[in-house]
Amino acid sequence: MMGRKVMLSSVFAALLMGSSLSDAQSFHARGRALDGDTVAVDIRLLGIDAFETRQMCERRNGCWSCGKAAQDLAARALRDAEAVITLTPSSTYGRPVATVTVRGADLGETLLRAGLAIPQSQYLRRDPARRARYEAAFAEAQGRKAGAFAGTWLPPARWRKGERLACERRQ
Repeated sequence: MMGRKVMLSSVFAALLMGSSLSDAQSFHARGRALDGDTVAVDIRLLGIDAFETRQMCERRNGCWSCGKAAQDLAARALRDAEAVITLTPSSTYGRPVATVTVRGADLGETLLRAGLAIPQSQYLRRDPARRARYEAAFAEAQGRKAGAFAGTWLPPARWRKGERLACERRQ
C-alpha cells in the first residue's frame, strides 16, 4: 500500500477477519517495527496496479510525477479516516492482498477513476462485480483523460522492469 501504512494488531486483525481473538486467523507478512509495540504491514491492493512512486508520465509540457500523485491520493484517502481492510486468500509480491474501503469508497476503484492505476482483471476472476466496476472506472478515466491518461504512460509492470518514457531518460 502506498502512503500511510496500515497497522495491524492481533485484535484489529481478528476484527478485520470477522472473528474473535480465540479463533483469529493469522496471515504471513513482512512487518516493520515503527516503535517497540507498533508493527506496520504492507498490503497490496487487489485487482489494480498503481503507478510506482518514482514513476513519471508525460503530458504536452513534459514529465510529471504520476506515481507520486497515486501515492498522494491514497495517503489523502487514508488520512484521518478508518479503513475497512478485507484480506483475500492470495498474496502477491510476498505481501497480503486486500481490498480497502475508506468512507464507503473502494480505494482501488478511486485510484482507477483518477487515472492513477490500471486494472489487473486476472486477479478478480472470483469477484466479477468488482472486476466490472474496476474496468468501467478505468474506461471512464481513459475517456475523461484523467491523470496519466491525459498523455503518455507505461504500465507500472513495464516501468518496474526498467522501461522508461523518453522524457524520463532526458532528465
